[in-house]
Amino acid sequence: MDTPDTLVRLGDHIAGLSGSPLARFADRSPWALVAEAPEIVRALLQTLSVADYAVEGDIAVHRTATVEPGAVLKGPLIVGPRGFIAAGAYLRGGNWLDADCLVGPGSELKTSFLFAGTRLAHFNFVGESVLGSGVNLEAGSIVCNYRNERPGTSVRVRIEGVLHDTGVTKFGALVGDGCRIGANAVIAPGAILHAGQVVQRASLLDQELSA
Repeated sequence: MDTPDTLVRLGDHIAGLSGSPLARFADRSPWALVAEAPEIVRALLQTLSVADYAVEGDIAVHRTATVEPGAVLKGPLIVGPRGFIAAGAYLRGGNWLDADCLVGPGSELKTSFLFAGTRLAHFNFVGESVLGSGVNLEAGSIVCNYRNERPGTSVRVRIEGVLHDTGVTKFGALVGDGCRIGANAVIAPGAILHAGQVVQRASLLDQELSA
């Protein structure tokens, strides 16, 4: 019998997954992946070359990446090649950033995985999420990770028109490759965005209410 964990698979939304250090999780659901993010990132830290990464405790920053003064980095964390972390950015809770990712000023990234070339422009929040390659979040857009309107209830995802319970209380979104999130848009918990999907500026995307 199909369950939400088998109906939504990372490999169906992120083309670069198969060639990444996360390839072994291709059949995992995104909410299962982020639930184990700190442990997964810590394990990946052990595989890195100190010739390529500056490692301090459980934080690794590629030697070609830039971290501006005033950014707050909390481990476990991996920042990949040519990454850019701006002043005022706040990364916490277990994050993995592939090559060429940007976390802009005032942006917060929590317990998430970002694939190559994904950008949080300015003043964004992304929590408990998996973002594919080439995703762009314009200023002020956020990916919510918790259903504050009903505390203690797990996040639900809509699959082919049917709501399914994930069994987790925190999950933001699975955002496929090349998605564009407009300025000040809000993505409610449990969203599944297919590759190339566009979320309009100043809009609410809540798939629990409608697909």
